[in-house]
Amino acid sequence: MFILQSCSPSLQTLPPSIFCIKLLASSLPIHNHCASRLCSYVTRLRAKKSLTQIEMNGFDGEAVDDNEDKDEFPWSRGGFSGGEDEGKDYDKDPEFAEIIGSYLDDPEKARSKLEERLRRKKNKILHSKTGSAKPLQVKFNRFDFSNSYIWLEFYNTLLDKDISLIRDTIRSWHIIGRLGGCNSLNMQLSQSPMEKRPSYDHIQGANVTPTTFYNIGDLEIQDNLARIWVDIGTSEPLLLDILINALTQISSDYIGIKQVMFGGTEFGNWSENLTTEETGYTTHKI
Repeated sequence: MFILQSCSPSLQTLPPSIFCIKLLASSLPIHNHCASRLCSYVTRLRAKKSLTQIEMNGFDGEAVDDNEDKDEFPWSRGGFSGGEDEGKDYDKDPEFAEIIGSYLDDPEKARSKLEERLRRKKNKILHSKTGSAKPLQVKFNRFDFSNSYIWLEFYNTLLDKDISLIRDTIRSWHIIGRLGGCNSLNMQLSQSPMEKRPSYDHIQGANVTPTTFYNIGDLEIQDNLARIWVDIGTSEPLLLDILINALTQISSDYIGIKQVMFGGTEFGNWSENLTTEETGYTTHKI
């Protein structure tokens, strides 16, 4: 809630304050119409002659109606995003409260704090945190099972939790493949009719030629692109099907993936010269 101090000399500096609020609104996951309501409210405060008179002549002792314009506050209807439960989260943000509470007294200081907040959280604000309704595209470019890259293109720059999900998925895929769990030559249950009780021939299963995932590199990331080198060894398409199925579900429910490319030495805007975190390049062990 805004608290207007009776002797505050800061109403004369509202224009930079309005600019500060607009920038602050862009650093929080709130809807645009709520940010506009917030800025409009401050503009209306500046236009009121009664408040300007208090600023110029001092507080004259008249009672101020605490309920006046209470409905004009964007958060009085249940938070910035329009819901009561969502609004509570923003009200409990200490950093947000400090910036909002100090902008009337010192707009430049509030603006400096805001810029620092944007620098620290630039990769975590205004992000789509759900999957994409668009189908995942799968393409092949001279893919070699024994020596190729698998490329991923995402709709947004990855958050830390997104990287963890992708890394754990690829790690699980590699472990199952390395243990021979993706052998399409031994699919007795999936190929048997389910009208009767399933049966498994352990002799047949033991005599099938094994398939083993040989080797895998680190997960490399540049902005919204990622790649991983693989040496699957044997030409086992079931391994690729399993990975594609997992990535398709991830793209739909969690992280929007635009496309997956199997093979190729170049992809999108990937640059071999970017090798440090300062340039946006990171590696993650599988």
